[in-house]
Amino acid sequence: MLKEINNYINDKNFKLSLYKNKLNIVNYKKLLSLEENYISVLLEKKKLIIKGSNLLLIKILDNELLIKGNIKNIEVIDE
Repeated sequence: MLKEINNYINDKNFKLSLYKNKLNIVNYKKLLSLEENYISVLLEKKKLIIKGSNLLLIKILDNELLIKGNIKNIEVIDE
């Protein structure tokens, strides 16, 4: 069990979890753009683009974002 906890704490890979009208992003580097219909986020070596409507940032932590709204498109671009 300690190994699983250690792996969780030291995990640096980004993770996306999509729920109904919510997107959770873990291990991001920087929030680049925040608009009602467009959000861009810098990841380790990638850029994440979220498009939709009524997009809101409802949680922001050092390494985690939670976005709520009508998410229509998610795109990951290699930088």
